[in-house]
Amino acid sequence: MTHMNIDDLHAFLYVAQHRSFSLAAVKLHLTQPAVSKRVAALESHLNARLFDRIGRQISLTEAGRALEQHARRILAEVEDSRRAINNLSGTVSGPLKLATSHHISLHRLPPVLRRYLPLYPEVQLDFSFMDSEQACRAVELGELELALVTLPPANSTPLTVIEVWLDHLVLAVPTDHPLRSEITITPNVLARYSAILPGRGTYTRQLIDTQLAVTQLEAKFETHYLETIKMMVSVGLGWSLLPENMLEQTLLLSQSSPIIVQRRLGIVHHPRRILSNAAQAFIALTMAEAE
Repeated sequence: MTHMNIDDLHAFLYVAQHRSFSLAAVKLHLTQPAVSKRVAALESHLNARLFDRIGRQISLTEAGRALEQHARRILAEVEDSRRAINNLSGTVSGPLKLATSHHISLHRLPPVLRRYLPLYPEVQLDFSFMDSEQACRAVELGELELALVTLPPANSTPLTVIEVWLDHLVLAVPTDHPLRSEITITPNVLARYSAILPGRGTYTRQLIDTQLAVTQLEAKFETHYLETIKMMVSVGLGWSLLPENMLEQTLLLSQSSPIIVQRRLGIVHHPRRILSNAAQAFIALTMAEAE
């Protein structure tokens, strides 16, 4: 009997996650037939079908569901063993898989990378750009070692959370907006005007909804990209709450009772996974850069 292959387990998990052989192939930088071959080899080894294929729909069989949690644990232990052995050398090298939100990549990450890259040239950075919620999930699943994100609400995640930056979301208003004539700005006043806000379900939107506490607050437009929201505000489509450091003076509104929402930005990693020297150095340098 052949031994179970680590690469076959990787392929299986990517297909299980994306419910697609073609998407798994893209993520693994393989051809679709190569992914299918690896899954077939695993099915042959286990003498069990792992996926039901009905038309274009793919779903896990009972055997596939049983294997999924064990496969994640096996691959996590293999990766932890590799990191532990590599860490013994004391060198900062090897792969570092991490993700960052688009906002952090534009406004917080550049000075960190400018210092990190020349200090640790033997680290192979593998960057992904994704929403904070998606990145946190990928860290939970062991697909990423670190993520730089808008941090989840307190006590809502099993991940280790390291706060690095505090973002002040302030009122952004077009130059000719009626809000500029309001004497006092309150959440109830804001609710009378069209808003452009992050999508429901995002950590940032949860913070806005919780801190404003206005049940009738409805967004005319929703998008996950703050740069897009800024553009929509600037052309007069509505007001929003955006990080102060990305706004020009013309979009800022200074009035009595200002509306400010604070959100925490930082790093998350899995508490039960061994951090590589590369990851530890990245965290330390990020914290130092933020001081």
